[in-house]
Amino acid sequence: MIPPQDRITQLRQEINFHLYRYHVLDAPVISDAEYDALYEELRRLEESYPGLVAPDSPTQRAGARPQDSFAKVTHPAPILSLANAFTEADFYAWRGRIGRLLADPDTPLDYVVEPKIDGLTVVLTYRNGQFVQGATRGDGEVGEDITANLRTLFSLPKQIPIDPASGLTPPPYLVVRGEAFFPLDKFELFNQAQAAAGERVYMNPRNAAAGSLRQLDSTITAARPLTLYCYDFVAWEGVEIPTQWERLAYLRAMGFPVSPDAAYCQNEAEVAAAYQLWASKRNEINYEVDGIVVKINNRPLADSLGFVGKDPRGAIALKFPAQEKTTRLLEVKVSVGRTGVLNPNAVLEPVEIGGVTVRNAQLHNYDDIQRKDIRLGDLVWVKRAGEVIPHVVGPVVDVRTGAEQIITPPERCPFCDAPVSRVEGEVAIYCDNPACPEQLVRRVEYFVSRGAMDVDGFGGQTGELLIATGLIHDVADIYFLSREQLLQLEGFKDKKVDNLLSGIEASKSQPPERLLSALGIRFVGSVVAGLLVNQLGGIEELAAATPEQLHEIEGVGPQIAQAVAAWFNDERNLALLAKLKQAGLRFAAARQARTADTLAGKTFVITGTLPTWSRDEAKAFIEAHGGKVTDSVSKKTSYLIAGENAGSKLTKAQTLGLPILDEAGLRQLAAPL
Repeated sequence: MIPPQDRITQLRQEINFHLYRYHVLDAPVISDAEYDALYEELRRLEESYPGLVAPDSPTQRAGARPQDSFAKVTHPAPILSLANAFTEADFYAWRGRIGRLLADPDTPLDYVVEPKIDGLTVVLTYRNGQFVQGATRGDGEVGEDITANLRTLFSLPKQIPIDPASGLTPPPYLVVRGEAFFPLDKFELFNQAQAAAGERVYMNPRNAAAGSLRQLDSTITAARPLTLYCYDFVAWEGVEIPTQWERLAYLRAMGFPVSPDAAYCQNEAEVAAAYQLWASKRNEINYEVDGIVVKINNRPLADSLGFVGKDPRGAIALKFPAQEKTTRLLEVKVSVGRTGVLNPNAVLEPVEIGGVTVRNAQLHNYDDIQRKDIRLGDLVWVKRAGEVIPHVVGPVVDVRTGAEQIITPPERCPFCDAPVSRVEGEVAIYCDNPACPEQLVRRVEYFVSRGAMDVDGFGGQTGELLIATGLIHDVADIYFLSREQLLQLEGFKDKKVDNLLSGIEASKSQPPERLLSALGIRFVGSVVAGLLVNQLGGIEELAAATPEQLHEIEGVGPQIAQAVAAWFNDERNLALLAKLKQAGLRFAAARQARTADTLAGKTFVITGTLPTWSRDEAKAFIEAHGGKVTDSVSKKTSYLIAGENAGSKLTKAQTLGLPILDEAGLRQLAAPL
């Protein structure tokens, strides 16, 4: 067992290294959760051995020393960080400790809860309403002068008040604390532009914000989509505002950007409820947040409580479970999708993230691997956000040993050994062999699924077994299976076989747009399939159409048109269609009588889960009333129909200012006047 003094020394060295990586180089090599664990171990040891506490311990200061490339700024008051809590029980324990310092432990306290934004802390100085200086937090006592860079932020008031009609007079001296950050949507676009220009791609929004504000050339900062939220006073003259909630209101009235998500809580139960709400919606907001900051609303009382080491007692950071950690990339395995796309997947050294052990993660595509320079054997950042499949964010380059191996895309399919191909303008790599056994499994699985031909009793394992035994070589073979063949398979008894054959027969009555969607043509989902069939009249007419004719259909772009035409020009696919027609499937669209024209001339996009309709039912309703349904939101969209769990389409519609209806609103819109 390591003696406490040696372990404390070891922890201080390790934490100081990570502080330097995080605050100075903007290139951390461990996650926040892993850093928090190290810090918490050191804090507990120093608490148990107070004689070993040193003034330069990481627990006694707020960060790392500033860089030498900027002028130094001494802050008018310490810019301190907060102690962390990781559960509601930790929060209530903090409240209990506060109670012991009060005359009456049961004194009611109210609070302000603010998002703990993962950005870069900035300190803004104003004299007589003029912005005169901006600095980083640095080590809490001395920061870096980044005034010129901060002046480029549109969200930062250069003069206060912004609105003279407010009647406010700017104080003679005011120092404000805030957080600069990248909105998530703009961060993604920024990284794409950086990659296209051959410039540095940032691992996360926090690093991008820090790197942008530490540019020696402020014109670089000006070109980056940084924004800012302010949340506290550091020093001031001529104004006395005794509560945190009033301080936020004052900052907002003076023209400072303040988070609209800050909330007032009357008691501890409301704080706990706010924490649960934030934890549930953290992946829905447009900036990185790793917890909430809980502040006692009564600021004189909070300030009177003093400090524990570097941490003020009057506030605490209540952090969410970790979503990102580092682990080792052991292997890259390839899977084949139903359209032939080769998908690289990461095999990882198991790591616990958010209560789940993660062993596999997405690598997106080989262009992304190359852009991020991810190599076999790398220590990599892995992120798991909510129920989203974990993905590899990028490598920790600085800890490479030289044994790591560059990952190259395959030249042949690993399952059928056919040459792979790339389509110009796409990042995907394809296996174009329709007889590829792995591709066929995925294709059959999709063909019989509920959203396609909906073959009752036909699961994924059934498809794998039928392919392995040689009973089906393409999706059309499903319709030529005999009862005798199926009864010879292990586990297939009379009732199971009868149910499967009944499901196969029933699927023959599916409309042609369902069949077209089930074929797995690139870019052709249910909505595009409906557009094509309804416009042209059926699958045979579609097969004869040119790319130019297809492109003329509203909602069908050039990429879709080329993909569809190429599929129907392949002799193997035409042979498949001939077998499907021989089996008795529907190729011609039934002309649906309109019940009304109340939606004529209007274009709709459907997203999310509707209360009583499937998307197909909602689409049929719209078309029966004369409207059109397309798959993508644009300025030409008349209405977005949004159900539960609406995603990016809802965001885009809101950005474009489009009308948004729910199912009831659609019914009302279609009703005759």
